[in-house]
Amino acid sequence: MPAYHPTIPSTENKIGGLALLPLRQTAKGSERGPAPLTTNEDIVDQSLDLFKANIFFKNFEFESSEDRVLVYLTLYIVECLKRLQKCSSKEKGLQEMYSFALEQFSLPGDSRFPLNAFFTKPKKNEEEALKQYLIQLRHETGARLVERVWSPGLTQDGKPSKWWISFAKRKFLNVSLSQTF
Repeated sequence: MPAYHPTIPSTENKIGGLALLPLRQTAKGSERGPAPLTTNEDIVDQSLDLFKANIFFKNFEFESSEDRVLVYLTLYIVECLKRLQKCSSKEKGLQEMYSFALEQFSLPGDSRFPLNAFFTKPKKNEEEALKQYLIQLRHETGARLVERVWSPGLTQDGKPSKWWISFAKRKFLNVSLSQTF
């Protein structure tokens, strides 16, 4: 059985091999970036929805540049869950995700980036736009993940949901973004 792929319509706009996809902007700090606005379901929603199914796969066949965004976000969600398991409240989780999104990280093409075989190095004039796009994606992903981890139906006593935190120990594609920080 193959891994699940995003159903976002394909786009010709790319930055460093990643599809420049529209985003719903719900998080503080995510308004700065090159991603166009949308009110529909976006790649962050699909990444969170497909996360629990895709995390078990050791292989992923890249079919489009949208898949690269999905894989990056899946790896980022794992790193977020590692940090959220240490947070005692939703407010602390939001603060942690905001600061984590702004921390230094490796871009595709850097020697410490784990998936260089599948990503293309951005051109010199695209590096800053790619960095801003990834920060925008990281802000949105972190904020929306916090909403799911502290969902009223899943959590007790204000603690993070064990149904999400249990995935912090998993590795997608046997790779971790933590080696890139």
